[in-house]
Amino acid sequence: MELLTSAQMRGIEQDAIASGEVTGLELMERAGRGVVRAMFEEWPELAAGTFRAVVLCGPGNNGGDGFVVARLLREWGWDVEVFLYGDVEKLPPDARVNHERWGELGEVRAWEDGCDPWSCDLIVDALFGTGLTRGLSRDAGFGARLPEWDLRQEPGCPRVVAVDLPSGLCSDSGRALAGDALWADLTVTFHAAKLGHYLGRGPFVCGRVAVADIGLRAGAADRGIVQRIDGPVVTVATKVDPFGRHAHKFTHGHALVLAGGGGKGGAARMAARGALRIGAGLVTVAPSPGALQENAARLDAVMLQAVGDGAALARVLEDGRITAVCLGPGLGIERAREMVPVVLGAGRATVLDADALTGFAEAPEALFEMLHEGCVLTPHGGEFARLFPDIASRLEAPAERGPAYSKVDAAREAAARAGCVVLFKGPDTVIAGPDGACSVNAAVYDRAAPWLATAGAGDVLAGFITGLMARGFAPMQAAETAAWLHVECAREFGPGLIAEDLPEMMPRVLARLEAGEGAP
Repeated sequence: MELLTSAQMRGIEQDAIASGEVTGLELMERAGRGVVRAMFEEWPELAAGTFRAVVLCGPGNNGGDGFVVARLLREWGWDVEVFLYGDVEKLPPDARVNHERWGELGEVRAWEDGCDPWSCDLIVDALFGTGLTRGLSRDAGFGARLPEWDLRQEPGCPRVVAVDLPSGLCSDSGRALAGDALWADLTVTFHAAKLGHYLGRGPFVCGRVAVADIGLRAGAADRGIVQRIDGPVVTVATKVDPFGRHAHKFTHGHALVLAGGGGKGGAARMAARGALRIGAGLVTVAPSPGALQENAARLDAVMLQAVGDGAALARVLEDGRITAVCLGPGLGIERAREMVPVVLGAGRATVLDADALTGFAEAPEALFEMLHEGCVLTPHGGEFARLFPDIASRLEAPAERGPAYSKVDAAREAAARAGCVVLFKGPDTVIAGPDGACSVNAAVYDRAAPWLATAGAGDVLAGFITGLMARGFAPMQAAETAAWLHVECAREFGPGLIAEDLPEMMPRVLARLEAGEGAP
């Protein structure tokens, strides 16, 4: 699915209104109904009785949605209290209409008039939505009556529903503006999920995310609204045709994984196992000569080729059947500096990870000059900062205003500079191509796999990408598919996972996909 920025969502809505297919007031009514519907689907017991709700409305159209929610809950029989933060005279026209409609049923109290929402059953956060560009300013009195910590685990705490986005969260980056954002048990957004739901702190503060249909499915995206504003970003959700039906091992490619010296081969072996399990026809591990026997004792289906120096590697690469190379896991810094130029000069599909990235931390431009479009870089946060220190510093700087600089922005800028695909690892992995294509593979919400944070997991991911590139996948497709399968393998195994388990889960995941089954 596509993840939208606030500008893209605004463009889709404006285009629909300008075309005459819907009015802004109708969209607001649909949004409010979508919130109530999602709330009752999440907690059916709330639809079966009457409860007390506090609706916090802000000064924009998000507040207008809140007035609709308040009216619908009152009509359902609930006791509803509404607070407005801001001046009623400055409400946008559609929000003003819904303010007046609510006024026929109940009072709108000023924010300063004793707002203490915590003694109720449900809080609706309709303060600030996707258009927020500044922080909550607790020091200015905004949050004087709001908690500064997460109360979701506290006994007796009311459920919290956020309209579109928890207030204080940047829609485009998932960063808390000025370091402060409210939290929700359920976030109901409209038409499509936003980047901020999946990046940064978004998955933590949003609770669960429900996407409500407000009647904009047909036409808007097809007319190019998303494409012409910032460019689309998609979540990674792929189904792989695991193996061709008329093939042999050479048609599935030959992956070469460079390894280091004695006692350093575990990472390369895990990468090689990953490449083999994901379908590379042949996989060879190439350690230094002194480590050949050590690796031979641990490998069977994976072949071995001693490679002592750059000249030896160049001779190995004369074999045109080698279709992809992985460098970095356990390679060693000095060995990486010697081997990387040889591989990149040969023009093979290449995955650079770990030491292959760190080895050029002092002169990243030298690496960028050698890279080509057939490469994939797979840095974690530390490696990314070493290769792209200026970009990383922008990402790490406090987010004072929105739209804040996001991990998507950072990955896109890095990919453009490197001239190849960059897979920026993390729970919110972002994959960007030099052409601006971008996708997010977020292991969050129902796809969370915290046990994936284990030593060696990144080495296996590098092997997965290499195996797919050996089979002929384009770099962007290989990175997206491998990242998705990486998470699925972790979820297939469950807690207690270690990196060696990941490749062994691949047959189960592929079999499930081929059978048309969903995630575990």
